[in-house]
Amino acid sequence: MKKIFITATDTDAGKTFVSCALIKALIKQIPQPIENTVAAFKPVAAGCELVDGQLINEDAKLLSQYANCHQTISQINPIAFLEPIAPHIAAKQNNQNILIKDIEQYFNLVNELKADFVIVEGAGGWRLPLGAVANRQQFMSDFVKSKNLDVILVVNMKLGCLNHALLTYEAIKADGLNCIAWVANCASSEPMANLSQNINELQQLLPMPNIAQFNYLPQVDEHNKQVTLADNISFAANQIDTSLFFN
Repeated sequence: MKKIFITATDTDAGKTFVSCALIKALIKQIPQPIENTVAAFKPVAAGCELVDGQLINEDAKLLSQYANCHQTISQINPIAFLEPIAPHIAAKQNNQNILIKDIEQYFNLVNELKADFVIVEGAGGWRLPLGAVANRQQFMSDFVKSKNLDVILVVNMKLGCLNHALLTYEAIKADGLNCIAWVANCASSEPMANLSQNINELQQLLPMPNIAQFNYLPQVDEHNKQVTLADNISFAANQIDTSLFFN
């Protein structure tokens, strides 16, 4: 079982898009006669819709459509808040605490599925605050450290991304974790100036391999035909170099 944590240089960098594309790519890679099994886990999410008394996060819902271990939304996303704000602030407003030990227990339940891969999607960036417990600040990275997960960094390709990517990588390394790959993702419809030069620079500065570059994918193709999110995820999945995961 390979366990991979997806983090990013900032929020809205496309972690869910990359996670779904990676899940699809890993499932369809068939080194054996049967498909690989991939479980998803997004431990904390803020910004949900209340559906039949259950908080449903759109990112978790999307992950559930691609992972193939028949998980419920609550198994994928056990800690959810209605308000689209920082999770620790949402927790405080709801008189709750987000505890690392709880996240670990939920993660252990996902491990019991014995999937070939577990893709864990973070929230926000690497040092996402989860709130203080007993006067000690907790961060999502504390959970990643406790489980010694490999990390993939999604770089939001925009002005400032070189600094953001290097600082995030250095923080991951300082935490004693292995950042195994990075993905260049153009999350905005506004193209980045000198995109190729910035990607080349990151390839020189970051020691791990770049396994994919995703340009901004439009919702309408050149023939004015609607392009669905599923179409774009399928296209992205075909662009990922998955050889790293099967060596």
